[in-house]
Amino acid sequence: MFPTFFIIFADLKIRKQIVEKDTIQAPSQVSVFGARVHNLKNIDAIIPRNSLTVITGLSGSGKSSLAFDTIFAEGQRRYIETFSAYARSFLGNMERPDVDKITGLSPVISIEQKTTNKNPRSTVGTTTEVYDFFRLLYARAGKAYSYLTGEEMVKYTEEDILRLIAESYAGKKIFLLAPIVRGRKGHYKELFEQIRKKGFLYVRIDGEIVELKPQMKVDRYKIHDIEVVIDRLEVPANEELKMKNEECLTGDSNSSFIIHHSSFQRLKESLQTAMRQGNGIVMVQEFPPVGGGGAEVRHFSRSLMCPTTGLSYDEPAPHNFSFNSPHGACPRCKGLGYINQIDMSKIIPDTSISIYNGGIAPLGKYKNSFIFRQLESLGKIKGFMLKTPIKEIPEDVLDEILNGSDARLTMEAVWGQQSTYTSNYDGILKYIELQKEGMASATEQKWANQFVKTVACPECGGARLKKESLHFRIHDKNISEVAAMDISALAEWVNNVHNFLSDKQNKIAVEILKEIRTRLQFLLDVGLGYLSLSRSSQSLSGGESQRIRLATQNGSQLVNVLYILDEPSIGLHQRDNIRLINSLKQLRDIGNTVIVVEHDKDMMLASDYIIDMGPRAGRHGGEVVFAGTPAEMLRTSTLTADYLNGKREIKIPERRKNNGNFITIKGARGNNLKNVDITIPLGLLICVTGVSGSGKSSLINETLQPILNQHFYNSLQDPLPYKSVEGIDNVDKVVEVDQSPIGRTPRSNPATYTGVFSDIRNLFVGLPEAKIRGYKPGRFSFNITGGRCETCSGNGYKVIEMNFLPDVYAPCEDCLGKRYNRETLEVRFKGKSIADVLDMTIHQAVEFFENVPSILHKIKVLQDVGLGYVKLGQSSTTLSGGESQRVKLATELAKRDTGKTVYILDEPTTGLHFEDIRVLLDVLNRLVERGNTVIVIEHNLDVIKVADYIIDIGLEGGAAGGKIIAFGTPEEVAQHPASHTAKFLKEELEATKKQG
Repeated sequence: MFPTFFIIFADLKIRKQIVEKDTIQAPSQVSVFGARVHNLKNIDAIIPRNSLTVITGLSGSGKSSLAFDTIFAEGQRRYIETFSAYARSFLGNMERPDVDKITGLSPVISIEQKTTNKNPRSTVGTTTEVYDFFRLLYARAGKAYSYLTGEEMVKYTEEDILRLIAESYAGKKIFLLAPIVRGRKGHYKELFEQIRKKGFLYVRIDGEIVELKPQMKVDRYKIHDIEVVIDRLEVPANEELKMKNEECLTGDSNSSFIIHHSSFQRLKESLQTAMRQGNGIVMVQEFPPVGGGGAEVRHFSRSLMCPTTGLSYDEPAPHNFSFNSPHGACPRCKGLGYINQIDMSKIIPDTSISIYNGGIAPLGKYKNSFIFRQLESLGKIKGFMLKTPIKEIPEDVLDEILNGSDARLTMEAVWGQQSTYTSNYDGILKYIELQKEGMASATEQKWANQFVKTVACPECGGARLKKESLHFRIHDKNISEVAAMDISALAEWVNNVHNFLSDKQNKIAVEILKEIRTRLQFLLDVGLGYLSLSRSSQSLSGGESQRIRLATQNGSQLVNVLYILDEPSIGLHQRDNIRLINSLKQLRDIGNTVIVVEHDKDMMLASDYIIDMGPRAGRHGGEVVFAGTPAEMLRTSTLTADYLNGKREIKIPERRKNNGNFITIKGARGNNLKNVDITIPLGLLICVTGVSGSGKSSLINETLQPILNQHFYNSLQDPLPYKSVEGIDNVDKVVEVDQSPIGRTPRSNPATYTGVFSDIRNLFVGLPEAKIRGYKPGRFSFNITGGRCETCSGNGYKVIEMNFLPDVYAPCEDCLGKRYNRETLEVRFKGKSIADVLDMTIHQAVEFFENVPSILHKIKVLQDVGLGYVKLGQSSTTLSGGESQRVKLATELAKRDTGKTVYILDEPTTGLHFEDIRVLLDVLNRLVERGNTVIVIEHNLDVIKVADYIIDIGLEGGAAGGKIIAFGTPEEVAQHPASHTAKFLKEELEATKKQG
């Protein structure tokens, strides 16, 4: 949360240890005594320092409570307390975790699965700061090229310009011109008067030299180029120049050459004047023109300049290559790389229909409204009728219908009088644009957005930068092309680019390239070689963003730091897992302590120490059931150990056959997909596999799911490009179950999200006591006035600001944390108030409501997906991504299905223990047994091996991926020689058969 401060603190700690090395023995372990945060039962725990320690256990057993809410929270609090009270008032204070004592604690850095940055300007390059080094590299070592001619830009000193004019125009008469207006409209009356007052007699306007006169001006509506004629003179001949060339270039006033050739001194002085008037740019034109006609004009500049056209660039600086700076951002898209524009296919979906019958979608069918009366009037002028098919209306007339007309429209009044009035017609598209602006209501903006599509910026082509910045190159690549390369390919390019640079460029770039190589290697080490620096941060998964932060920490090379990570293996293929483990070991080996909250089998077995939390979840967890080495754990009989040593397993079921129906997508080519054709059998549990970045999400989440959403729900999200789709009629609904939070405020909870709280409130309304008092369902809501405690507004607590100390969350003195007022709490069901029900766990609620079918059905599904330990009223902000996903899954399971639903889940095993995965698979199999189709994007081998059908995408990630490598049953895919998934799947299937 405060990485910069921790870095400073870590550095001070290291220095102190060096000084006191002979007198103080550093502790060998981090010791936790009496931890009682959340469900922890006053536990003690010991974690060896300079080790890789894994904390594992069932979901809800207390892993995160120990690692993050106790150890990290205390380390962060101690650091903040080292600041003065004045500084803490700005930084905020940390609440002291409920723990007796923690000893041996180093400065702590947490690398959690935080919500991905939703800022569209944030990219992998900006997050890792690698892009900042590339900006510096291009500003200092890049070569500039003209975007008009493609020529390399040149830059001259005044001495260079003097020499070139003397050599090129020796013995000739020339005009020296200073450009002051380039390609702009205006009459420039005041400008001409200013030039005349400075003593200049002539100007060159659009290629023609004219004499300055009082009150002179030009056509204000035309584009002009205007230069001041500084001087007309003759340049000395070549023979004389060669005799004293060196003397003349030194500008020595005693030179006999300059005394003899006073015209050369005049050239030098006039050149200086021209450079001042033209802001460093001077133009030279021979006079009279050779061969007649317009004379060739040469440009010279102190800045970067195109030698043919005179185009000039500003001196490059790092901000010129930043799409977050106005100096570098594309002026059309403001550095976003895309724009929103009207989609004509959505405005006029069918040209065979007339305007009267709804051919223009935003208007709908004819009605007696102002805009239709305007169109009727326009039709009389332009010669069309509202009942004319749109395809028969001339293009120029249709353009006026859409974009507005200059014609004055005459219409009859509708208020019963025989009168007429005139009106302007602005067009349908302008009306839609107005509804998109900030002044429009949310409903109006949503309506307008259905006719808009997002496209790559036509000016920069999605590169985000202005055209000047895109014409600086190193080894024939501009900075946008470099940022778009896969990191693995980019690392290779960076390693070899020095061979293509000049000696001067190499001297400038050597240190910058060294920094870039180091940072790219850290990204490769954590398995992110398939990403690009231009990849938007909002498109990253939680695991990817966490591994990016891990790579950044690897690059910092801090020592004596305690790192805490939350499931860094999420979204990582088994092939890349070993690279991640090696990165964590590197952190450990340089002198750090690494704590990982993890369920991955390989991570556990590769660790130095394991703490297993349990024995179950929620109130049945919160204890340390094992602590020791992996070898010691394999000899125990905890739930985790049983899965590690093979005593328990997730068995392979009998493979189902599809119901004879399919969905076929042809020509999918979004992102890195290579024109993929895919046939998905329905009625099965389907697993989509492949290495990270191979194209799984592009095919399922960004192509298939938007196609189905648009078909069934008229979704505004456009799918990635594809040619055709078949078989949609074989399904009737699509349900996406992702890991986004179920609510953004603490008031949201599983009871409100699933809708069961409405049933519970209705139950309480039906009780005799509530009927006597005339209570309605709103009485039992803590979100509206009436039944809630108004002292705390239904929160159950009050925030007490403590100025220089952490804010205290004290139970409300009126309701004592119950959220409701006394009258509402007096209504009881089986002796429990509405507040008591919200405080129940799902397990308790299932027993309590066993005789209320409408409520039992919904909460029983929550129990079935493994959330029995969660409270009905638990705040959604305290739920993990995996828990949120299972709440959503339970909500969908509680609804009636037709047996023709497609469920799409993206890595549902996130945050799940082996036992939790077994429970989840039972739920998914029940869905399939009812005829539905479940599509799961997954890396977990326990899920892959039990699937009915596998679609393996690869072969690698990024540009080397995007192809279907293998498909079929797990046994069929396991035999594929090229698939990376096949190798690990084959080993898993063989191990399962041996255990069986």
